[in-house]
Amino acid sequence: MGRISTKKNKTPYQTVREELAFSREKAAELTGIEPFKIERIENEKIQADPWDIIAMADAYHEPKLCNYYCSNECPIGARYVPEIKVKDLSQIVLEMLASLNSMKKSQEKLIEITADGVISDDELQDFVNIQNELKRISMTVDTLKLWTEEMLAEGKIDTKKYKELIKNK
Repeated sequence: MGRISTKKNKTPYQTVREELAFSREKAAELTGIEPFKIERIENEKIQADPWDIIAMADAYHEPKLCNYYCSNECPIGARYVPEIKVKDLSQIVLEMLASLNSMKKSQEKLIEITADGVISDDELQDFVNIQNELKRISMTVDTLKLWTEEMLAEGKIDTKKYKELIKNK
């Protein structure tokens, strides 16, 4: 095994690789990416290719690397894709229920605001508040998706059965 880096601000790609105790050579073997390219990506000397990130995420069983890339390094994703922090399932569910309950209360207000097809100045604050709550719901859904991907990658959810059930819906 190679030496462990003492660099302070490591990229998530390097952090995950080192947590798995993979040398760059071992990572190259698993990902199909040359060791020198892994080193250059980890040291931010080159912009990673999306396919490299997918290869790392798959080889390291860390789907969160894809979200990190999209939300921080891809110019389009940095604008539109929020970075998701993986949480415990119970926390995800509680956040989802709280947001859904809040939206139930806002449902009538949203109908009132949008019924005429115009958002007036006096409706704008309520509209923005509702949008923010919808963003929280969206983030919670994305967090649940990422949690599921991690459980599949770690083998904690039966991948074959999961995909079969998804396909049948």
